[in-house]
Amino acid sequence: MPSLPFPSPRSRRQSKQQNFYPRCTPRGPAPQSRDTPPKRDTGIASEKEWGINLLDEAVKESGTNEDGSTWYRESGDDRGDNGYRCRWARMGGQSHDGTTEWKETWWEKSDWTGYKELGAEKSGKNGEGDSWWEKWKEVLYQDEWSNLARIERSAEKQAKSGAENAGWYEKWWEKYDAKGWTEKGAHKYGRLNEQSWWERWGEHYDGRGFVLKWTDKWAETDLGTKWGDKWEEKFFAGIGSRQGETWHVSPGGDRWSRTWGEEHFGNGKVHKYGKSTTGESWDLVVDEETYYEAEPHYGWADVVGDSTQLLSIQPVERPPGVYPTIDFSASSPSPPSDDPPGMPPPPLE
Repeated sequence: MPSLPFPSPRSRRQSKQQNFYPRCTPRGPAPQSRDTPPKRDTGIASEKEWGINLLDEAVKESGTNEDGSTWYRESGDDRGDNGYRCRWARMGGQSHDGTTEWKETWWEKSDWTGYKELGAEKSGKNGEGDSWWEKWKEVLYQDEWSNLARIERSAEKQAKSGAENAGWYEKWWEKYDAKGWTEKGAHKYGRLNEQSWWERWGEHYDGRGFVLKWTDKWAETDLGTKWGDKWEEKFFAGIGSRQGETWHVSPGGDRWSRTWGEEHFGNGKVHKYGKSTTGESWDLVVDEETYYEAEPHYGWADVVGDSTQLLSIQPVERPPGVYPTIDFSASSPSPPSDDPPGMPPPPLE
Protein backbone atom coordinates (compact mmCIF):
# COMPACT_ATOMS: atom_id res chain seq x y z
CA MET A 1 0.00 0.00 0.00
CA PRO A 2 1.38 3.48 -0.82
CA SER A 3 2.49 5.79 1.93
CA LEU A 4 0.57 8.99 2.43
CA PRO A 5 2.56 12.21 2.10
CA PHE A 6 1.95 15.14 4.39
CA PRO A 7 3.62 18.09 2.65
CA SER A 8 4.23 20.30 5.66
CA PRO A 9 7.92 20.38 6.65
CA ARG A 10 6.76 20.95 10.23
CA SER A 11 4.68 17.79 10.15
CA ARG A 12 7.69 15.81 8.96
CA ARG A 13 9.84 17.05 11.81
CA GLN A 14 10.61 14.30 14.30
CA SER A 15 10.44 15.22 17.99
CA LYS A 16 11.49 12.83 20.72
CA GLN A 17 8.89 12.13 23.36
CA GLN A 18 11.42 11.85 26.14
CA ASN A 19 12.33 15.47 25.46
CA PHE A 20 8.70 16.50 25.77
CA TYR A 21 7.14 14.80 28.76
CA PRO A 22 9.66 16.02 31.39
CA ARG A 23 8.41 19.53 30.64
CA CYS A 24 5.13 18.68 32.35
CA THR A 25 6.19 19.86 35.77
CA PRO A 26 4.44 22.41 37.99
CA ARG A 27 5.29 25.99 37.18
CA GLY A 28 7.78 24.87 34.56
CA PRO A 29 8.46 26.37 31.13
CA ALA A 30 5.65 26.48 28.58
CA PRO A 31 5.06 23.17 26.81
CA GLN A 32 6.14 23.21 23.19
CA SER A 33 3.97 22.37 20.20
CA ARG A 34 3.81 18.73 19.09
CA ASP A 35 2.80 18.75 15.45
CA THR A 36 4.07 15.33 14.31
CA PRO A 37 1.33 12.98 13.06
CA PRO A 38 1.44 9.29 13.99
CA LYS A 39 3.01 6.85 11.56
CA ARG A 40 1.12 4.14 9.75
CA ASP A 41 1.48 0.43 10.53
CA THR A 42 3.30 0.97 13.82
CA GLY A 43 0.95 -1.08 16.02
CA ILE A 44 0.50 -0.40 19.73
CA ALA A 45 3.04 1.85 21.40
CA SER A 46 4.70 0.62 24.57
CA GLU A 47 4.68 2.32 27.96
CA LYS A 48 8.28 3.40 27.45
CA GLU A 49 7.45 5.04 24.12
CA TRP A 50 4.66 7.10 25.68
CA GLY A 51 6.67 8.01 28.79
CA ILE A 52 3.61 8.92 30.86
CA ASN A 53 4.65 10.86 33.96
CA LEU A 54 1.68 12.09 35.98
CA LEU A 55 1.90 14.75 38.66
CA ASP A 56 1.14 14.30 42.36
CA GLU A 57 -0.46 17.73 42.63
CA ALA A 58 -3.13 19.63 40.74
CA VAL A 59 -1.87 22.10 38.14
CA LYS A 60 -3.75 24.66 36.07
CA GLU A 61 -1.59 26.98 34.01
CA SER A 62 -1.82 28.87 30.72
CA GLY A 63 0.10 31.55 28.92
CA THR A 64 1.06 33.32 25.73
CA ASN A 65 4.41 32.97 23.96
CA GLU A 66 6.40 35.74 22.28
CA ASP A 67 5.07 34.75 18.84
CA GLY A 68 1.46 35.10 20.00
CA SER A 69 0.79 31.38 20.33
CA THR A 70 -1.00 30.22 23.47
CA TRP A 71 -0.62 27.15 25.68
CA TYR A 72 -2.23 25.49 28.69
CA ARG A 73 -1.38 22.72 31.11
CA GLU A 74 -3.55 21.15 33.82
CA SER A 75 -3.87 18.00 35.89
CA GLY A 76 -6.25 16.49 38.41
CA ASP A 77 -7.21 13.53 40.59
CA ASP A 78 -10.86 12.44 40.32
CA ARG A 79 -12.55 10.06 42.79
CA GLY A 80 -15.78 8.06 42.54
CA ASP A 81 -17.73 5.02 43.76
CA ASN A 82 -16.11 1.64 44.51
CA GLY A 83 -12.73 3.26 45.05
CA TYR A 84 -12.60 4.71 41.55
CA ARG A 85 -9.64 6.98 40.99
CA CYS A 86 -8.44 8.74 37.86
CA ARG A 87 -5.23 10.73 37.80
CA TRP A 88 -4.95 12.76 34.63
CA ALA A 89 -3.03 15.53 32.94
CA ARG A 90 -3.38 17.38 29.68
CA MET A 91 -1.63 20.13 27.81
CA GLY A 92 -2.01 21.86 24.50
CA GLY A 93 -1.89 25.07 22.59
CA GLN A 94 -2.47 26.84 19.31
CA SER A 95 -0.86 29.39 17.05
CA HIS A 96 -1.91 33.04 17.20
CA ASP A 97 -4.19 32.62 14.16
CA GLY A 98 -5.60 29.23 15.23
CA THR A 99 -4.36 27.38 12.14
CA THR A 100 -2.09 25.16 14.20
CA GLU A 101 -3.40 23.29 17.25
CA TRP A 102 -2.18 20.45 19.43
CA LYS A 103 -3.42 18.59 22.48
CA GLU A 104 -2.13 15.73 24.65
CA THR A 105 -3.92 13.90 27.46
CA TRP A 106 -2.76 10.99 29.58
CA TRP A 107 -4.29 9.18 32.54
CA GLU A 108 -4.28 6.25 34.93
CA LYS A 109 -7.39 4.71 36.48
CA SER A 110 -8.09 2.13 39.20
CA ASP A 111 -10.82 0.86 41.54
CA TRP A 112 -11.37 -1.74 44.26
CA THR A 113 -12.13 -4.58 41.82
CA GLY A 114 -8.46 -4.59 40.81
CA TYR A 115 -9.10 -2.79 37.55
CA LYS A 116 -6.19 -0.67 36.35
CA GLU A 117 -5.89 1.43 33.21
CA LEU A 118 -3.13 3.50 31.65
CA GLY A 119 -3.69 5.60 28.56
CA ALA A 120 -2.84 8.58 26.42
CA GLU A 121 -4.43 10.53 23.60
CA LYS A 122 -3.10 13.22 21.30
CA SER A 123 -4.37 15.24 18.37
CA GLY A 124 -3.29 18.16 16.25
CA LYS A 125 -3.43 20.07 13.00
CA ASN A 126 -1.08 22.37 11.14
CA GLY A 127 -1.33 25.36 8.86
CA GLU A 128 -1.41 23.19 5.72
CA GLY A 129 -4.62 21.50 6.88
CA ASP A 130 -3.05 18.19 7.93
CA SER A 131 -4.80 16.75 10.98
CA TRP A 132 -4.29 13.68 13.16
CA TRP A 133 -5.60 11.85 16.20
CA GLU A 134 -4.18 8.95 18.23
CA LYS A 135 -5.21 7.03 21.33
CA TRP A 136 -3.34 4.31 23.22
CA LYS A 137 -4.63 2.34 26.22
CA GLU A 138 -3.82 -0.75 28.29
CA VAL A 139 -5.91 -2.28 31.08
CA LEU A 140 -5.56 -4.97 33.74
CA TYR A 141 -8.61 -6.66 35.25
CA GLN A 142 -9.82 -10.00 36.61
CA ASP A 143 -12.13 -11.93 34.32
CA GLU A 144 -15.50 -12.33 36.03
CA TRP A 145 -16.06 -15.94 34.94
CA SER A 146 -12.59 -17.55 34.93
CA ASN A 147 -11.09 -15.37 37.71
CA LEU A 148 -7.97 -15.12 35.56
CA ALA A 149 -6.01 -11.91 35.29
CA ARG A 150 -6.20 -10.29 31.86
CA ILE A 151 -4.27 -7.52 30.18
CA GLU A 152 -5.66 -5.76 27.11
CA ARG A 153 -3.88 -3.20 24.97
CA SER A 154 -5.34 -1.11 22.16
CA ALA A 155 -4.49 1.76 19.87
CA GLU A 156 -6.43 3.89 17.38
CA LYS A 157 -4.82 6.29 14.94
CA GLN A 158 -5.88 8.44 12.04
CA ALA A 159 -4.42 11.19 9.90
CA LYS A 160 -5.76 13.30 7.03
CA SER A 161 -3.90 15.38 4.50
CA GLY A 162 -4.95 18.94 3.89
CA ALA A 163 -3.30 19.14 0.47
CA GLU A 164 -4.98 16.20 -1.27
CA ASN A 165 -7.70 13.59 -0.85
CA ALA A 166 -5.63 11.37 1.39
CA GLY A 167 -5.99 9.89 4.85
CA TRP A 168 -5.76 6.69 6.87
CA TYR A 169 -7.18 5.04 9.98
CA GLU A 170 -5.97 2.10 12.11
CA LYS A 171 -7.33 0.18 15.07
CA TRP A 172 -5.11 -2.38 16.83
CA TRP A 173 -5.84 -4.60 19.83
CA GLU A 174 -4.16 -7.30 21.89
CA LYS A 175 -5.68 -9.41 24.69
CA TYR A 176 -3.89 -11.81 27.04
CA ASP A 177 -4.72 -13.94 30.05
CA ALA A 178 -2.58 -15.73 32.63
CA LYS A 179 -3.11 -19.19 31.05
CA GLY A 180 -1.83 -18.27 27.62
CA TRP A 181 -5.07 -17.32 25.86
CA THR A 182 -4.15 -14.57 23.38
CA GLU A 183 -6.02 -12.57 20.77
CA LYS A 184 -4.55 -9.98 18.43
CA GLY A 185 -5.96 -8.07 15.50
CA ALA A 186 -6.07 -4.90 13.44
CA HIS A 187 -8.42 -3.03 11.11
CA LYS A 188 -6.94 -0.49 8.70
CA TYR A 189 -8.28 1.86 6.06
CA GLY A 190 -6.56 4.33 3.78
CA ARG A 191 -7.12 6.55 0.77
CA LEU A 192 -4.76 8.35 -1.59
CA ASN A 193 -6.63 10.42 -4.17
CA GLU A 194 -8.49 7.95 -6.42
CA GLN A 195 -7.40 4.75 -4.62
CA SER A 196 -8.75 3.28 -1.36
CA TRP A 197 -7.65 0.19 0.53
CA TRP A 198 -8.64 -1.86 3.58
CA GLU A 199 -6.92 -4.51 5.65
CA ARG A 200 -8.10 -6.71 8.51
CA TRP A 201 -6.26 -9.49 10.27
CA GLY A 202 -6.56 -11.52 13.45
CA GLU A 203 -4.81 -14.16 15.54
CA HIS A 204 -6.30 -16.33 18.28
CA TYR A 205 -4.42 -18.76 20.55
CA ASP A 206 -6.44 -20.70 23.12
CA GLY A 207 -3.41 -21.47 25.34
CA ARG A 208 -3.83 -25.23 24.80
CA GLY A 209 -2.37 -25.56 21.30
CA PHE A 210 -5.17 -24.40 19.01
CA VAL A 211 -4.39 -21.43 16.76
CA LEU A 212 -6.47 -19.48 14.24
CA LYS A 213 -4.99 -16.84 11.95
CA TRP A 214 -6.62 -14.90 9.14
CA THR A 215 -6.18 -11.83 6.97
CA ASP A 216 -8.31 -10.02 4.40
CA LYS A 217 -7.02 -7.19 2.20
CA TRP A 218 -8.78 -5.40 -0.62
CA ALA A 219 -8.55 -2.17 -2.58
CA GLU A 220 -10.42 -0.26 -5.24
CA THR A 221 -10.11 2.79 -7.47
CA ASP A 222 -12.69 5.40 -8.40
CA LEU A 223 -12.72 3.93 -11.93
CA GLY A 224 -14.16 0.66 -10.57
CA THR A 225 -11.12 -1.61 -10.48
CA LYS A 226 -11.08 -3.84 -7.39
CA TRP A 227 -8.66 -6.46 -6.14
CA GLY A 228 -7.96 -8.36 -2.96
CA ASP A 229 -6.39 -11.30 -1.18
CA LYS A 230 -7.41 -13.28 1.90
CA TRP A 231 -6.39 -16.45 3.72
CA GLU A 232 -7.10 -18.39 6.90
CA GLU A 233 -5.37 -21.17 8.81
CA LYS A 234 -6.50 -23.38 11.70
CA PHE A 235 -4.24 -25.87 13.49
CA PHE A 236 -4.15 -28.08 16.55
CA ALA A 237 -1.53 -30.77 17.34
CA GLY A 238 -0.17 -30.75 13.79
CA ILE A 239 -3.59 -31.23 12.19
CA GLY A 240 -5.33 -28.39 10.41
CA SER A 241 -6.04 -26.51 7.23
CA ARG A 242 -5.18 -23.46 5.19
CA GLN A 243 -7.27 -21.81 2.52
CA GLY A 244 -7.34 -18.56 0.63
CA GLU A 245 -8.43 -16.56 -2.39
CA THR A 246 -6.92 -13.91 -4.65
CA TRP A 247 -9.32 -11.95 -6.84
CA HIS A 248 -9.62 -9.04 -9.25
CA VAL A 249 -12.56 -7.16 -10.78
CA SER A 250 -12.19 -4.91 -13.82
CA PRO A 251 -14.09 -1.63 -14.31
CA GLY A 252 -16.38 -3.49 -16.70
CA GLY A 253 -17.32 -6.06 -14.06
CA ASP A 254 -15.18 -8.96 -15.30
CA ARG A 255 -14.03 -11.03 -12.34
CA TRP A 256 -11.00 -13.27 -11.97
CA SER A 257 -10.25 -15.33 -8.87
CA ARG A 258 -8.02 -18.16 -7.73
CA THR A 259 -8.93 -20.23 -4.65
CA TRP A 260 -6.63 -22.68 -2.90
CA GLY A 261 -6.59 -24.93 0.13
CA GLU A 262 -4.47 -27.34 2.17
CA GLU A 263 -5.47 -30.13 4.52
CA HIS A 264 -2.73 -31.23 6.93
CA PHE A 265 -3.32 -34.68 8.41
CA GLY A 266 -0.52 -34.69 10.99
CA ASN A 267 1.26 -37.69 9.42
CA GLY A 268 3.43 -35.87 6.90
CA LYS A 269 0.74 -35.93 4.21
CA VAL A 270 -0.83 -32.74 2.87
CA HIS A 271 -3.78 -32.52 0.52
CA LYS A 272 -3.46 -29.49 -1.76
CA TYR A 273 -6.22 -28.31 -4.05
CA GLY A 274 -7.33 -25.22 -5.93
CA LYS A 275 -8.83 -23.72 -9.04
CA SER A 276 -9.26 -20.43 -10.85
CA THR A 277 -11.80 -18.82 -13.13
CA THR A 278 -9.39 -19.24 -16.07
CA GLY A 279 -9.72 -23.04 -15.88
CA GLU A 280 -6.60 -24.04 -13.99
CA SER A 281 -7.03 -26.58 -11.17
CA TRP A 282 -5.02 -28.94 -9.02
CA ASP A 283 -5.77 -31.68 -6.50
CA LEU A 284 -2.95 -33.78 -5.09
CA VAL A 285 -1.48 -35.27 -1.91
CA VAL A 286 2.18 -34.57 -1.18
CA ASP A 287 4.70 -35.44 1.51
CA GLU A 288 5.38 -32.16 3.30
CA GLU A 289 6.35 -31.08 6.78
CA THR A 290 3.64 -29.05 8.50
CA TYR A 291 4.80 -25.81 10.11
CA TYR A 292 2.69 -23.41 12.14
CA GLU A 293 3.11 -21.31 15.30
CA ALA A 294 1.09 -22.82 18.14
CA GLU A 295 2.06 -20.05 20.56
CA PRO A 296 2.29 -16.30 20.05
CA HIS A 297 5.78 -14.90 19.75
CA TYR A 298 4.69 -12.25 22.28
CA GLY A 299 2.53 -13.66 25.08
CA TRP A 300 1.49 -13.27 28.70
CA ALA A 301 4.98 -13.23 30.20
CA ASP A 302 6.10 -10.61 27.68
CA VAL A 303 3.16 -8.27 28.19
CA VAL A 304 3.48 -8.51 31.99
CA GLY A 305 7.17 -7.63 31.72
CA ASP A 306 6.37 -4.63 29.53
CA SER A 307 3.47 -3.35 31.69
CA THR A 308 5.38 -2.28 34.77
CA GLN A 309 3.77 1.17 34.92
CA LEU A 310 0.28 -0.29 34.55
CA LEU A 311 0.90 -2.85 37.29
CA SER A 312 2.39 -0.23 39.60
CA ILE A 313 -0.77 1.93 39.66
CA GLN A 314 -1.77 2.35 43.32
CA PRO A 315 -5.54 2.16 43.94
CA VAL A 316 -7.34 4.03 46.69
CA GLU A 317 -7.04 2.08 49.95
CA ARG A 318 -10.21 0.15 50.72
CA PRO A 319 -11.65 0.61 54.23
CA PRO A 320 -12.07 -2.56 56.34
CA GLY A 321 -15.34 -4.38 55.68
CA VAL A 322 -16.09 -2.47 52.47
CA TYR A 323 -16.40 -4.50 49.26
CA PRO A 324 -16.77 -3.30 45.69
CA THR A 325 -20.08 -3.56 43.89
CA ILE A 326 -19.59 -5.67 40.76
CA ASP A 327 -22.09 -5.58 37.89
CA PHE A 328 -21.85 -9.02 36.29
CA SER A 329 -24.20 -7.97 33.50
CA ALA A 330 -21.68 -5.50 32.16
CA SER A 331 -19.32 -6.61 29.45
CA SER A 332 -15.61 -6.74 30.17
CA PRO A 333 -13.42 -3.86 29.02
CA SER A 334 -12.48 -4.00 25.35
CA PRO A 335 -10.92 -1.72 22.73
CA PRO A 336 -13.22 0.90 21.20
CA SER A 337 -15.36 -0.48 18.39
CA ASP A 338 -16.57 2.71 16.72
CA ASP A 339 -14.48 4.41 14.10
CA PRO A 340 -13.68 8.04 14.98
CA PRO A 341 -15.65 10.65 13.05
CA GLY A 342 -14.30 12.02 9.82
CA MET A 343 -13.17 8.77 8.19
CA PRO A 344 -15.35 6.85 5.72
CA PRO A 345 -16.33 3.41 7.09
CA PRO A 346 -15.17 0.27 5.30
CA PRO A 347 -17.66 -1.21 2.84
CA LEU A 348 -20.16 -3.79 4.01
CA GLU A 349 -18.98 -7.34 3.42
